Amino acid sequence: MLLDFDGPLCSVFAGFPAPEVAERLRWGLLAQGEQAPPGGETETDPLALLRLVADARPDLAVVTDQALTGLETDAVRVGRPNEGGESLLRACARSGRSVSVVSNNAGAAITAYLVERELDRYVVGVFGRVVGDPASMKPSPRLLIDAMDARDSKPGECIFIGDAARDVEAGFAAGISTIGYANKPGKEARLAEAGAVLVVDSMQTIADALL
Repeated sequence: MLLDFDGPLCSVFAGFPAPEVAERLRWGLLAQGEQAPPGGETETDPLALLRLVADARPDLAVVTDQALTGLETDAVRVGRPNEGGESLLRACARSGRSVSVVSNNAGAAITAYLVERELDRYVVGVFGRVVGDPASMKPSPRLLIDAMDARDSKPGECIFIGDAARDVEAGFAAGISTIGYANKPGKEARLAEAGAVLVVDSMQTIADALL
């Protein structure tokens, strides 16, 4: 089982909103005597801002990524857990399925969340974006391929669960069937159009199906 983090397991920016995180990231650039890249002055998605910085100033990619990792780690501490996601982790353990978390978020932030909530025992691997290389983020299949390689697994032996069209696109590129998690109105159609093999509106639905 390959599982996205933000959405299926935790609403990362529920307590520390994404626009505020992006603003803090811009402040960090200003503190270093740098400016946000073109298009980044009003960007409210911190991951998108990281991409913009890396594209415009590759020399700032690592330090900006490190700053975002710190902000994400703060965010997960006040994020909103998805109880259905936690139920899925436990259901996978009871049914003998291994789980790897594959996410565009920072691996360090994901690990901090799992450890703090004592969920790390249910996860065999965490595959966050490659530090300083936002091109590794989905819709690239790279992280999914890394997760499969780590377990010596084939695409047909895996299923991926994600809540965005980019997740489905990454799964398709990696040859993995993807279940779409529609946690907001309007996502059902987008996930289905992207090619999700199934769309659910509750992670608990998948957990119950494994019992």
